[in-house]
Amino acid sequence: MEDDIPPGSWNVNGKRQWHYQVSESDWNDWRWQFRNRITTVEQLERFVPLSEQEKTQLRLVSQKYPFSITPYYLSLINFDDPHDPVRRQSFADFDEVAMANYGEADPLDERDDSPVPGLVHRYPDRALFVITNICPLLCRHCTRKREWEDGNWVRPKAELDACIDYIRRTKSIRDVIISGGDPLTLSTPRLEEIVRKLRAIDHLEIIRFGTRFPVVLPQRIDDEFCEMLDKYGPIWLNTHFNHPNEVTSEAGRAVRNLLRAGVPVNNQSVLLKGINDSVETQLNLVHALMRIRVRPYYLFHADNVRGTEHLRTSVWKGIEIIEGLRGHTSGLAVPTFVVDVPGGGGKIPLQPNYLLSMTDDELILRNYEGLVFRYRNPRPESASVRGGAASPKEETARPLVEVMTARVQRRRETANKA
Repeated sequence: MEDDIPPGSWNVNGKRQWHYQVSESDWNDWRWQFRNRITTVEQLERFVPLSEQEKTQLRLVSQKYPFSITPYYLSLINFDDPHDPVRRQSFADFDEVAMANYGEADPLDERDDSPVPGLVHRYPDRALFVITNICPLLCRHCTRKREWEDGNWVRPKAELDACIDYIRRTKSIRDVIISGGDPLTLSTPRLEEIVRKLRAIDHLEIIRFGTRFPVVLPQRIDDEFCEMLDKYGPIWLNTHFNHPNEVTSEAGRAVRNLLRAGVPVNNQSVLLKGINDSVETQLNLVHALMRIRVRPYYLFHADNVRGTEHLRTSVWKGIEIIEGLRGHTSGLAVPTFVVDVPGGGGKIPLQPNYLLSMTDDELILRNYEGLVFRYRNPRPESASVRGGAASPKEETARPLVEVMTARVQRRRETANKA
């Protein structure tokens, strides 16, 4: 079969030919891939047959919500399937503007939790560091879709330094997530400058990257990048596979490179209507991830973001999927289903109801097969035995309550000023 493929064309996953005239060295160069992103209807119709109505709608939607697709990610699409899961994640959809009355621009109130531009400090011990709004792929379900309307930007050095200074002064922060956009759009030397300054902060224990590059442009995970990560560990990486079709040999190679550099890789999927909202698809996804040694970490209910309503499922669908996974695969492969609630309330895990009732003496539990069991509940230690002292849990909870109360008060004061 390979002899029939014209020079410079690509046989994608051994399934179909995708005729893109490019040398092998260019195709495997992430910079070439990034420079040649498909961002206009004219570029897109070179590869995908589009009707006049589709072209008109694409142009209309992209005026508000632009699109960007790497040649690699485009090559994963089965163009004969209008409902292809990769296509639906990356092609602008007319429903993005037709259903514009649904959702909010910033449903998680990230701006209200930003003590300095570029840093979201919502949880006491960790912070989100947003260094750019640029991505190789503009995912149609993006939580920060609001940022697309401002054009491409990379945070200037003065703002980056202000964020790092805040982290340095805030001793409670032990974990920083470098995010965007996608932080890996910056060159490795620029990323190293940021990581080096963060690693110099004594109380900062963990640095994480939030990136979709292993999925949409795995060529970015090259030797230079991995060697840099290895110098400043412990560094973790969270990525974002949504469908088993995205778990390719190239993606597996990128993950292996990260693991060899001592970087654990976790996956954060988003539950998307018509893309991965079935037990079968999610089971295939988590098994594919385990095969390339990526831990399924979170399954997010899609956020209430303006321009994404057509991709959102009910919350019950996520609970149904977790119930369909639990007991039918290894517990290591079952992600935690979470809802990131409005108002900056953070992530709340939701699980099927396995606890039917509970007393001081026993619990009534249901297993994954629907069978019901009684479980003896040991008597809790009495306060008199503890000498009336507060438990360690109570002692550590008190400062957290004070922190969260202060946050609520701050939001009220901000709202009153507005």
